[in-house]
Amino acid sequence: MREREEGSEAVVEATASVAMPSAVSSRERVARSILDHGPSSAADLAERLGVTQPAVRRHLDSLLAAGLVTAREQKVYGHRGRGRPAKVFLLTDSGRDAFYQAYDQLAADALRFLAEAAGGGDAGRDALAAFARARLARDADRYREALGEGDELTPTEKLAGVLSADGYAATVRRAPLGEQLCQHHCPVAHIAEQFPQFCEAETEVFSQLLGTHVQRLATIAHGDGVCTTFVPTPVHMPSASDTSSPVSSSPVSGRNPV
Repeated sequence: MREREEGSEAVVEATASVAMPSAVSSRERVARSILDHGPSSAADLAERLGVTQPAVRRHLDSLLAAGLVTAREQKVYGHRGRGRPAKVFLLTDSGRDAFYQAYDQLAADALRFLAEAAGGGDAGRDALAAFARARLARDADRYREALGEGDELTPTEKLAGVLSADGYAATVRRAPLGEQLCQHHCPVAHIAEQFPQFCEAETEVFSQLLGTHVQRLATIAHGDGVCTTFVPTPVHMPSASDTSSPVSSSPVSGRNPV
């Protein structure tokens, strides 16, 4: 029993040394980089932080021992070469907790009470969905203002900027036929695990703000390393007055040729 207690104390001390250092430590920089960029290999981390891979691996070993990160094989899409895929590292629940996630048991209990008070079942789920939408509506007005400022960024990039300011560590990646909005941190991930209405409401708000149907590809709440939303590129439909289209030699009556 004593050995177990000492082991637990060691983990707590290691966690505290990473989560609340007197100055920004190298280990915290490694953890923060994983938070900001999602699952990362030792090579990725070394390149981002400007340090050697052996130094990164020492910090990863410390974070693994403290239970703040975990390792898995990198997912390979398309052709897979010889050898085993590289390992990537991602934050555990404890690792995310170190970055002060805004959830607690009281919030979960209050949401369960709300669902039960509404009658449970479908009525309870509808009440939770209404609450999630109302909560996001306050932020949506502020996000909409940010999307109307300037033209040098895409709407998705502007949205990522305001999400990052709210603690979501959001980035944008180019993708075939559109963009991917990636949220590397979710302040309410543990609540969303139990109440999917929060993820659904957020997806609805993104669709309304960006003026297009968006598709949620992955969520931290479901165990993925990053919340990923696909935003399609708007398709330009040429009008009848578009003079840039080739002119047909045969007459066309009032409609664009199909």
